Amino acid sequence: MWLKPEEILLKNALKLWVTEKDNEYFVLQRRRGYGEGGGGLTGLLVGTLDTMLDSTSKVAPYRILHHTPDSQVYWSIACGVTQEEIVQHWDWLQQNIMRTLSVFDCSEDITSFVQGKIRGLIAEEGKTSLVLEEDPEKFREALLRFEKWFELPPEEKLVTYYSCSYWKGKVPCQGWLYLSTNFLCFYSYLLGAEVKLVISWDEIWRLEKTSNVLLTESIHILAHGDDHYFSMLLHLNETFVIMEQLAAYSIKRLFDKEAFEREPALSDPLQITKRGLEAHAKSEQFRTFFRLPREENLLEVHESFLWVPFSHFNTLGKICLSENYLCFASQDGSQCHVIIPMREVVNVEKPDSSSRALTVCVRGKRALRFSEVRDYQRLANTIRSRCGISASPQHSASSEVCQSLINHFEDNPEDVTLMVGQKDSSKAVSTEALMTVFHPQDVENLDPKMLKEKMKEQSWNIHFSEYGRGTSMFFTRKTRDLIVRGVPEALRGELWMLFSGAVNDMATHPRYYTELVEQSLGTSTLATDEIERDLHRSLPDHPAFQSDTGISALRRVLTAYAYRNPKIGYCQAMNILTSVLLLYAKEEEAFWLLVAVCERMLPDYFNRRIIGALVDQAVFEDLIREHLPQLVEHMTDLSFFSSVSLSWFLTLFISVLPIESAVNVVDCFFYDGIKAILQLGLAVLDYNMDALIGCHDDAEAVTILNKFFDSVTNKDSPLPPTVQQASVGNNDKASHFSVDISELIREAYEKYGNIRSEEVESSRKRNKLCVIQTLEDTTKQNVIRVVSQEVRFNAPQLDDLYNLFKRQHFLSCYWTMKSPALLHHDPSLAYLEQYQLGYQQFSVLFSLLEPWAFCATKSTLSLWIFRLIDQNQDGLVNFKEFSCALDTLYCGSFTHKLKFLFKLHLPPGDLFTHCLYITAFDLPEDGVIRKSPERGKGKVDLQAYLKQWQNEILKKEETIKDLPRINQTQFIQFSKTLYNIFHGDPEEESLYRAVAHVTSLLLRMEEVGRRLQEPSKSSGTSSSNNSQDRGSELSEMEWSFSFEQVLASLLNEPAIVSFFERPIDIQTKLGIAKGAQLKLKANKKRDT
Repeated sequence: MWLKPEEILLKNALKLWVTEKDNEYFVLQRRRGYGEGGGGLTGLLVGTLDTMLDSTSKVAPYRILHHTPDSQVYWSIACGVTQEEIVQHWDWLQQNIMRTLSVFDCSEDITSFVQGKIRGLIAEEGKTSLVLEEDPEKFREALLRFEKWFELPPEEKLVTYYSCSYWKGKVPCQGWLYLSTNFLCFYSYLLGAEVKLVISWDEIWRLEKTSNVLLTESIHILAHGDDHYFSMLLHLNETFVIMEQLAAYSIKRLFDKEAFEREPALSDPLQITKRGLEAHAKSEQFRTFFRLPREENLLEVHESFLWVPFSHFNTLGKICLSENYLCFASQDGSQCHVIIPMREVVNVEKPDSSSRALTVCVRGKRALRFSEVRDYQRLANTIRSRCGISASPQHSASSEVCQSLINHFEDNPEDVTLMVGQKDSSKAVSTEALMTVFHPQDVENLDPKMLKEKMKEQSWNIHFSEYGRGTSMFFTRKTRDLIVRGVPEALRGELWMLFSGAVNDMATHPRYYTELVEQSLGTSTLATDEIERDLHRSLPDHPAFQSDTGISALRRVLTAYAYRNPKIGYCQAMNILTSVLLLYAKEEEAFWLLVAVCERMLPDYFNRRIIGALVDQAVFEDLIREHLPQLVEHMTDLSFFSSVSLSWFLTLFISVLPIESAVNVVDCFFYDGIKAILQLGLAVLDYNMDALIGCHDDAEAVTILNKFFDSVTNKDSPLPPTVQQASVGNNDKASHFSVDISELIREAYEKYGNIRSEEVESSRKRNKLCVIQTLEDTTKQNVIRVVSQEVRFNAPQLDDLYNLFKRQHFLSCYWTMKSPALLHHDPSLAYLEQYQLGYQQFSVLFSLLEPWAFCATKSTLSLWIFRLIDQNQDGLVNFKEFSCALDTLYCGSFTHKLKFLFKLHLPPGDLFTHCLYITAFDLPEDGVIRKSPERGKGKVDLQAYLKQWQNEILKKEETIKDLPRINQTQFIQFSKTLYNIFHGDPEEESLYRAVAHVTSLLLRMEEVGRRLQEPSKSSGTSSSNNSQDRGSELSEMEWSFSFEQVLASLLNEPAIVSFFERPIDIQTKLGIAKGAQLKLKANKKRDT
């Protein structure tokens, strides 16, 4: 069968393969141990190894590799179980591919063509095959084994499974790898040795493909400080991609809720499937490449040729169809792609059935011709239906127009303007770009800089005449070359809108910005307060922001965006970026550019934790190690570059470069994305390599980089000196040398332009796991540092306790999106408040860690404890409250433990009755008793936080005299609690007698005390009737006890004192809880 092309470094690794046939571009090989001869001892070994493996892990005995004469790299493109099958594939290549390859001059083009053709064959086979993705019977068997071996809750969704080897130390264990929604599981049983592994995706720090001397290729996972290696996977790349997707899914859902809420396709964890993950990943890649709105999904892919007018030949590529866009990307190395919004399509015709072609006619007298489309009729009908075009005869005129355009261009290639049309008109907005208002161009000015600016404009106009202008423009290598040389001031706003995809957002949302401005006008939130504070810090020396015109426009854009996306609201650096956008784009355009940057091009940059920027800094460190080894040898700690480069990524170099130079960087960013910023960062370090290597400390390195940035100029900038100097952080420029920004960008593309966007995205995924876990670990350390001052647990015990608490939080989130803990999780809150438990989660965890068995009243008592430690009465308990309660029960003195139990039976507000009522009738399903408004809504009440902190500072130690008395009903319940605590203890009988003795003693003391307090009355006035009346009044009077009385009585009972002072092994409890936590959740799920 045909295989997705995968790179193989050694075509005959370890002499395991024998070449049967070969030619200039292909090699057919047989695996030793199969076919004639057997291969001797080596063949016997290989054959035995393959026989021992499971059928899903066996290597096919025949394969075909592709290579080019001037390359040492081979690509596997086909495999076969029988010789007949592989020979059939070989013959097809000889007849259909070999003659075509002779027309190519470049080896890269040959490889690209072969890979594209093989992928097309695979896609075609996938469409026509009637075989299901998974064998239902085998999958059902695997699911039963999965449930039996790992005892997870029944809601846990198995996504897929593979046969593989797990390396436990230096010994491989052959078994089964199960990938489910929330867990990675492995099971092996060989020669009586059972190996069972369960890792939740949210615990993974690193996930990567590795290779070493022993393992040619394996998957490496780092979790809880332990390394795990999985190898001998038949479809290793497929397995790794699914692992990556599940880990990313878990991270988004549990840690990065803001990003996850934008993923409706993955909203239900119980509906995750392998195909769903693959479709989501392809759609995400499709949107990223073509810069499309996040609502678009990849629906269809068709291999075809596109007639390219400027090159006058057909280029091989793929048609990608979504709900509202028709896109094409070449696969022959020409780096050509085009985006056609469905709203621009006026007709679709099928002029030539023999060539399987169709022509798409677009507004502005433009037409694009696709040929060799296998299912061209269905594609044409799909496009028509999405555009609302019928195939009725009245469109025959437009059909003739389309075909005449194609024929005319083929005969007259110089008249390409007929095909690509003119600039697409866009809806006017109320304001102009600030640069046109404060620095209008003087058309009569003929100084050298203006002449060069006019030449740039002319170059772009020629480019537009050849490649089109507007939304359907062709993007090619020449487009990038023009970008690198610099965009003319007059075209900058238009091209930014086009390259970022913001032009499509604005076209599909008319009047959206205007309505948003009206709705957000006059609102007062924390975001608007921060915006007002930073308005005058945004390019303060630029004339545009020294006037109310620029300041007002900046305020409206930032406030409208904060209103549109309250999850982000406003973050620092957004004001600097938006200021530059307003200089070259109209106000509404600047708003949509900001949307494109914050929500698509720089995901997760602009939030409280700037996760996206931290991830890209980690990617930057990886690229430094790869491309600048000399610098790495001198500066082994690359964290310095992370701290220095943070502003580079957050502001796209705007905060460190002069404004006239920074806009050239922004040009490249809108065309190439974050790849352009990474390339430029490497070029900056490379340029200063010698100086940085000679540095003695970080401060000296920072000074060198600052001087370098101050020396960067734009010799071609037509801006006046007042504007150029406005955004320079240090006006004392080094006079002895200067660096032109165009030369620096050109050098960055020449040296580091081979960095592929796919590699950057893969590195982002790999590093995001580590960044998230590092932030989580920092949060844990902060929480433990604060809590350790208030409890007697040691640091390792607090660490284990925190992990259990956090895991319990996640266990309530794994199988639902409506978990109260997940809904209340907000990373922007103080670290003590980030993870909290509702009552149901608290009761499960407390049952694992409780120092004594509470017998029948466990649920009622855990509710009382929950309400007692929930100090702010919001129905949620944080880690500090939880650990302080356990510390009292485990490490407290006899008095403190007794006081804790005593307080459980006090009101406030008749706590006992209220708790019973809630337990019996009205406890919400999620266990959260809501007494406070939802967090994150509206403006944060800073005064309330300050008051809470002040109360905590001034809070004094509670004494036993401050405790109120307990009444009759409460004392009876207190006695029952003691009985339940002592149940099952070896000294149970003596403890029960002690409680009975204390209870009897207290009752007698209370009776005597009340009689002594009665006023004495004369015996003469007494009668037998009066004595009976007084007796009845005494019996009806409520009696109560103070804590001092209870404490004094219990102290006289050695059995009770020794019971509460008996040391409890918290470490053993924590160890048992670790193993039982997940099983307890599973059992509860099955019971319900």
